[in-house]
Amino acid sequence: FFAVLFIFFFLVSLVFSNYPTFMKETLVLPASLLSSSHFRVMLKHYQHFLIFQFAVDEINKNPHLLPNITLGYQLFNNFHNNKLAVENSLIWLSGRGPTIPNYSCDRQPKSVAVIGGMSSSLSMSMINYGPFDLLLTDKAQYPYVYQMGSREATLHLAVIQLMLHFDWTWIGLILSDNTRGEYFFNQLKEEMVRNGLCVAFKESVPTIFDTENIEAIKFFFRIIVSSSNVIFIYGDAECFQEFSIEMIDFVLYGKMLVTTSSWDFSVGSNYEIINHYHGTIIFSPSKIEVPGFTDFLRSLNPSVNPEDIFLKTFWELVFSCKLSEGSPVEMIHSLCQEHLSLAHLPRVDLDKHIIEQSSYVYKAVYLVAQALHQINSLPCIQLHHFLKCIKPVKSVSDESCGDGSRMTAEKYDILNFKSFPDRIEALVKVGEVIPHYQGLSINEANIDWPEDFSQTPSSKCSLSCGPGFKKTIREGQPICCFDCTPCPEGEISNQTEQCLQCSEYQYPSKEKDRCLDKTVTFLAYEEPLGMTLACLALCFSLLTTLILTVFVKHRDTPIVKANNRSLSYTLLISLSLCFLCSLLFIGRPNTATCLLRQTAFAVVFTVAIASILAKTITVVLAFKATNPGSKLKRCLGSTASYSLILICTLIQMCLCGIWLGTYPPFLEVDVHSEPGFIVIQCNEGSIISFYCVLVYLGFLALGSFTMAFLARNLPDTFNEAKFMTFSMLVFCSVWISFLLTYQSTKGKAMVAMEVFSILASSAGILICIFAPKCYVILLRSDRNTLHILKIKANTSEAICSQLFLTNHMK
Repeated sequence: FFAVLFIFFFLVSLVFSNYPTFMKETLVLPASLLSSSHFRVMLKHYQHFLIFQFAVDEINKNPHLLPNITLGYQLFNNFHNNKLAVENSLIWLSGRGPTIPNYSCDRQPKSVAVIGGMSSSLSMSMINYGPFDLLLTDKAQYPYVYQMGSREATLHLAVIQLMLHFDWTWIGLILSDNTRGEYFFNQLKEEMVRNGLCVAFKESVPTIFDTENIEAIKFFFRIIVSSSNVIFIYGDAECFQEFSIEMIDFVLYGKMLVTTSSWDFSVGSNYEIINHYHGTIIFSPSKIEVPGFTDFLRSLNPSVNPEDIFLKTFWELVFSCKLSEGSPVEMIHSLCQEHLSLAHLPRVDLDKHIIEQSSYVYKAVYLVAQALHQINSLPCIQLHHFLKCIKPVKSVSDESCGDGSRMTAEKYDILNFKSFPDRIEALVKVGEVIPHYQGLSINEANIDWPEDFSQTPSSKCSLSCGPGFKKTIREGQPICCFDCTPCPEGEISNQTEQCLQCSEYQYPSKEKDRCLDKTVTFLAYEEPLGMTLACLALCFSLLTTLILTVFVKHRDTPIVKANNRSLSYTLLISLSLCFLCSLLFIGRPNTATCLLRQTAFAVVFTVAIASILAKTITVVLAFKATNPGSKLKRCLGSTASYSLILICTLIQMCLCGIWLGTYPPFLEVDVHSEPGFIVIQCNEGSIISFYCVLVYLGFLALGSFTMAFLARNLPDTFNEAKFMTFSMLVFCSVWISFLLTYQSTKGKAMVAMEVFSILASSAGILICIFAPKCYVILLRSDRNTLHILKIKANTSEAICSQLFLTNHMK
């Protein structure tokens, strides 16, 4: 393609006189470029010459700015080539003859200022309108360089905000291989680390690409095979010329490109290649409208300006036509229509070519003009004094000085490049960002993503962990590359992907993605377990009362008399109270129930076990007392039995008193025993005292079991020793099992287990001892008489039984 020349040097010539002096614009075009075989279409930069031309014409028509003085200019081109920049600089200084340093052969008046190119390497000792470059801020080395472009001090923050908005954490970077690119990378990487973002790869664009060079192939291969789906491209325009051309052969499929307006990816590309950049996101400093510039553009016509070869080439390219048969643009076949103007150009095309740097050129021209105006008023003052801080005019108004010492808060437009059929292209503004204020607004509905993505692209080294999982960083890899491991028990993970401990009064949900409030619980009467245990307690208590009623009603029968009816009454009453004591363990605990339930049960149960012990001792002593001359008869009375019960009960009451006086039971809230529940329960206080009470009960039960075992072979007509032996065996089995499982059971299950142990042991005693007697009393009354002894009168056992019965009845 024929090259659309990039504007490099704008030489502003000034003639001081008492009458207007008009200078003809001069174009110097090196012949070597015309013979070059590489023609590059760079429509994007033609605007710089147009805005310069517009500003000069506007100043020359302004009677209040530089009156009686006309600005002229000369135009040179560098094609983004440092060598040509030096060559054209010498031509400008020496004239169009031999380029001799420090010697000028040009007869025209000397120029007083230079408006340079778009980068530091092309703009030494000039007014730079390109992006702000730190290389040019050294006033010791470049005392007379004034930068008009955006400082881009917060561009890295704008990029970070975009990445965070779309949750792009795995980013590839392609930067220009110079100080500017390295400085930007250091700023960007520091901010990425602070926000948890990672660099997938970093590639520096070499100055010269050679597709036959294996290193160039490796360069693109590393980009293509990278797992990052989002690539940010940043650098000087000249650094990316060869890169853009080589991308024709190395199309980045499946990659989302994010860049700045400095990169012209249309260089050397045809429509088919441009289509691959569809969906690219571009950061551009917010455009400042230059009043009247749009009308100026639409008034241009090659027929009015026949000497403007740039306008001629631009015209042929944007309207796809030829102005003459000898046009070098061979791909265009039809002649341009005479009535065409830039007013007929679609708005999207106009926006594509007229972007933010137009305003910088405009400000640069006005900066020089205002400085010259001040010098004309105060000749003794040097030009640079005014160039340092001259405010731009009209609506192009940021408050930056020429040397960039003051900068306002930067604002960036977020543009979306769209490529449509019929070679229609557009840059559509989809949002804006003000990095200083963390302000990002973007309309995702207006964004067209690259064709390789059916929805918003995702770029992550590792997929986000689901609920209940946490990040585990892979050793030796960036923080964005991780594995997902389950959270420990009692912890949750939410959007932070880190496991968090729920508070004591909360518990994790089933998905472990949130904490739920725990439910207050206890062994309540309303729940099935509590209701069942309470019903059993009441039923057994009622059954015990019924048995007591039966015994009272049949108190004069031989079987009731032979089994020491007073001790039987005591045992039945204590068993009934034992069943009722279990109700203290059910329901919402309070301080009173915590103090009473263990001690009350211990005392009442002691009475029951002591009664059994007294009964077994009485049985043994009764048979021993039948021997002639035995002195044990005085021990068979009720006084001795009740004395034994009283002594055993007083000992248990002393143990309970010591327990309550030292470290009594108290009400507590248990948040750990049952997941999802807050258990209100009684803490036993002193565990030693609690075990002492149980051990004492066990000691009495063991004594009763031993005595009953010794009396098992006595005559059994009315002997209950065997039944008491079995009842004590049941009792001991129940409470040994309780003690073994007590420490491993928590919460209300522990309470339920203790209630069950009370009911089981009490029911075992009741059934084993009194069920046979009730059977005889109610169903076999024929056996509840003294006549039964006569049938067995010939046996020694019968005789012993009769003697025992006779003595005991007395």
